Formats: sequence, structure tokens, C-alpha cells
Amino acid sequence: MSYALIFSGQGMQHPAMLAWLAEDDVLRSVQRRLGHDWRERLRDPDWAGRNANAQLLLTGAGLAAWTALAPHVPAPAVVAGYSVGEVAAFAVAGVFDAPTAIELVQQRADRMDREAERCACGLIAVRGLGAEVLDRLCADLGLAVAIRNDPVSVVLGGPRAALASAADAAQGLGGHVTRLNVHVASHTPWMSDAARSFEVLLAARTLEAPRLPLLSNVGGRVRDADQARAALARQIDHTVRWDECMEGIASRRVRCVLEIGPGQALARMWNARYADIPARSADEFRSIEGVIGWIERHTG
Repeated sequence: MSYALIFSGQGMQHPAMLAWLAEDDVLRSVQRRLGHDWRERLRDPDWAGRNANAQLLLTGAGLAAWTALAPHVPAPAVVAGYSVGEVAAFAVAGVFDAPTAIELVQQRADRMDREAERCACGLIAVRGLGAEVLDRLCADLGLAVAIRNDPVSVVLGGPRAALASAADAAQGLGGHVTRLNVHVASHTPWMSDAARSFEVLLAARTLEAPRLPLLSNVGGRVRDADQARAALARQIDHTVRWDECMEGIASRRVRCVLEIGPGQALARMWNARYADIPARSADEFRSIEGVIGWIERHTG
């Protein structure tokens, strides 16, 4: 029986995330690049929210977790990643190896941070408002939809002043707003130069066709190296369609979904939409044996 493997995006990282995770070559590489004890530094919200730190750490931790799990579980039926989680997902699917993923995500973050220096931007999550209301907010305040999770759950991106106005307006209309610890307007036109620069970088790299079914945030199934390059670059400045990724996963008729990363946001989102296909986050477990056992119970 089959399961889906999904990798979290940034914004929920915390010092105790993936408590069962053991250090390996990938995490040691990340540690050298960060130059700090990452669990200790995650206690500082400012450090944790810095784009370069978060993207590198989440990719490294996700790949280290999968490296530990892979010998004990069957290959997933489909792989996907939410926002920066795509980099780990593409590596697991065989588009590139883990060291390349670490190098690429650092380059990705650097390019996005250079764009962010030009605009005091960020992201907020909004739930409970219809598409027409959200589209009107974006038009009135000069914002963009960064991520569509479902018809009444989105992430908005743009200048912080406009986001503050949008948060007040959304709450006044009965919506629920979460201010995310992210300091770039990921997946919006404010990142267009970063996306073009990353596309040039990827064009010079040798990538492989996925060895596992792989879904992208912006174009559905990824079948070859050229599609992989295009998808990884485009999602930097295009709306992440996580709603479509979830539909693609469900179409594979998986028995369960495992989220790898901090928090439980993707698992909860999945469970709210597909109550008959259980999802859990690896961050909920205290041991790797717990993760393995859960997969075995639902796929055996």
C-alpha cells in the first residue's frame, strides 16, 4: 500500500522540531554553513525568521530526516513540498542529490534576500474569507496571493504596511489572520528578479528526471529535468497552488500522508480536507520508531 511524502515550508521552525533527528553529513554541512548550534539559535525568533537561516535549515533537516527513515519504509507513491519544501522534495525524488540541494537552497535564499532589501515585505496567512473578498483586498491594497491552500485559506504577500492594513481589514470582515515569521514576499511578483536569476543558475546545472512521482507547486507533475528547472524557478515568484498539489496527491489513492518538517500545518490542512486519508507530521513523534510504526500501520 502507498503513502505520500510532503515537506513543510518555513514559518513554523522551533528549537525542538524533529526531536528524534540524529546528526548526519547533511546536518553537519548545514551546521558549518550556519556557524551556530541551530537548535539553540532557533530560540531567537529574529534568527529563526531570517530567510537564509530558515531555508537552509529546513532543507537540511528534511533531507536528514528522510535519510534516516528511508531504509525502514517503502518508497513513497508521490512526493511534494510546500514552498521551500520543494527543494527537499525534488532531492528525494532524485532530481539532484542532497549536497546539491543544500547548495541550491542557499543560492535561492541569497537571491530572494537581495530582492527583499528593496522592499520591506512579508507574508500573512488569512482564513475564513471568500475568494472575491481576498481578491478585492489584494487589488485595493496592492498585495498578491502567495499561496492558495483552499478557497478560504491563502497566504498574502507584499509590503508590510499593506499587509498590516490587510490584516486589520480581514479581521474586521471575520477572517482569521496569522502573521508569519517570514521577511520576504515569497511567491509574488516582488521576487521576479530572484526567480530569473535562479533560473539562469539552474540552466547551468545537470538535473535528472525524477525517479519518483513528483508534484510541483506551480505546474503539477514533473516528468523531466527541464520541467524541474522551470518549476523550481517559477515558484519563487508565482502563486504556490498547494490546493492543486493536494488534489494531485489524493488522485494517487494513497493510504496516508507523512509531513516532514516543523509543526503540523500541512497534516492538519490535509486532514481537514481528506478525512478518510490520515496525515501526520513527523514533528509529532518523539522517536524515529514512532514515525516508522505509524507508516507501517497505515500501509501494511
